Amino acid sequence: MKQLKNIFSTVKQSSPILFTIVVFHALAAIVCMIGIAVDDRILMGINVWIKPLKFCISGGIYILTLGYLITLYPFSKRKKNIINNLVSWTLLLEILIILYQASRGVQSHYNQSSLFDGLLFAAMGILIGINVAIMFLFIVETIRLKLHTRPSVRWAILLGWLVVFFGSWVGGQMIGQLSHNVGIADGGEGLPILNWSTVAGDLRVAHFFGLHGIQIIPLFAVWFSKKWNKDTNTNMIVTLIFGLLYAAFIANTFFQAKYGKPFLAL
Repeated sequence: MKQLKNIFSTVKQSSPILFTIVVFHALAAIVCMIGIAVDDRILMGINVWIKPLKFCISGGIYILTLGYLITLYPFSKRKKNIINNLVSWTLLLEILIILYQASRGVQSHYNQSSLFDGLLFAAMGILIGINVAIMFLFIVETIRLKLHTRPSVRWAILLGWLVVFFGSWVGGQMIGQLSHNVGIADGGEGLPILNWSTVAGDLRVAHFFGLHGIQIIPLFAVWFSKKWNKDTNTNMIVTLIFGLLYAAFIANTFFQAKYGKPFLAL
């Protein structure tokens, strides 16, 4: 809890605007939960507010993560401000579109039922494209620069960015086929809340685990180094093994989905 409080404090001090947008995502998530309770409209087999709820939580966590990690890079204040603002405002627009489409009871992603819906979907693609470019920038800068952290955590952050980049590429695969399921149309039987298909392949699984690699792998590196207090080389080796296993797991879920097999068949 103390470490989480430190992260929030660091992000708030580093970029008040980014921190405010993280808070907005949290408040929007609460609104979505209220919507689930009072609005019984169904879209693609689930309540219309479940999808924006997931994006509010996931997006808020990602923005907060980036806002904290950027403080570890020896960037100039101007460069940090540019990156923080680009990420904050583009993902704010993204979630606003998702919330707006949910309020209308229509799909936000893959929706080309009208010119207006198609333009909103195209705008979302551009906004995400900007963030993918920033992810690539972080990959390059993590290799090039010396971060203000221990070596094992630096390697974990690099692996995290690589995994996130792959997760974003999976998102591009879904955009390319205008659906996330493989073998059947979107919708139908799915896991509670997550709604991942339980009868066919679903690319959202690899996409989800990929996007959250930037939290999971560095957190593991920090936990291991503090829990076991090993030497630097051991910490790096264990972190690399964990990161590669995590990446292999994501690759497996991707190919599993491409072959039309569900992540969990219920």
